[in-house]
Amino acid sequence: MAKDKIKRITANIPEDLLKDATNVTGASLTETLIQGLKLIKRGAAFEKAQALKGKLDIKIDLDVSRERPNR
Repeated sequence: MAKDKIKRITANIPEDLLKDATNVTGASLTETLIQGLKLIKRGAAFEKAQALKGKLDIKIDLDVSRERPNR
């Protein structure tokens, strides 16, 4: 998070959910919320990638890409 712009927020979040989440992460409340937001962002990117599944016609020579000699 170095040099990231920080935004202070106020939110109404269930206390038991916060407690459970911080217990799971073992991190501070702020770090736990950051981890959760990153998971949401990653999940959206995954869904976007999944939507492309089967729609791209990629021809790759695996032996060349893995730098393997022909067998």
